[in-house]
Amino acid sequence: MATRGYQELEVWKKAHNCVVEIYRLTRDFPKEEMFGLVSQLRRAAVSIPANIAEGYRRSSIPEKLRFYNISQASLDEAAYYLLLAKDLKYATTDTAIDQLDEIARMLSGYIAGIRRRTA
Repeated sequence: MATRGYQELEVWKKAHNCVVEIYRLTRDFPKEEMFGLVSQLRRAAVSIPANIAEGYRRSSIPEKLRFYNISQASLDEAAYYLLLAKDLKYATTDTAIDQLDEIARMLSGYIAGIRRRTA
């Protein structure tokens, strides 16, 4: 059986599931936010698993880490947009924020493991 690569990473799976949750959550945001907050949040969320996937196949450790760091930055961006949506009372975002917190911990651990193996 061939390896599926990044799709086998637990951190990628959680990040992908979080994107699906964010898409569901933002369906009910006000229509005037479709090209504002909704678009920004979705783009930031999609960037998390996308950069994990892209970094996974990079051959050099610095390249891998660069993409994983971009994923971390996108994670922080998405968390801010969720906080804003909560404060604007667009939705209850606690579940998605908790998911992002878990992904952040997992991704930090994954990055630390790569650094330890290459030190």
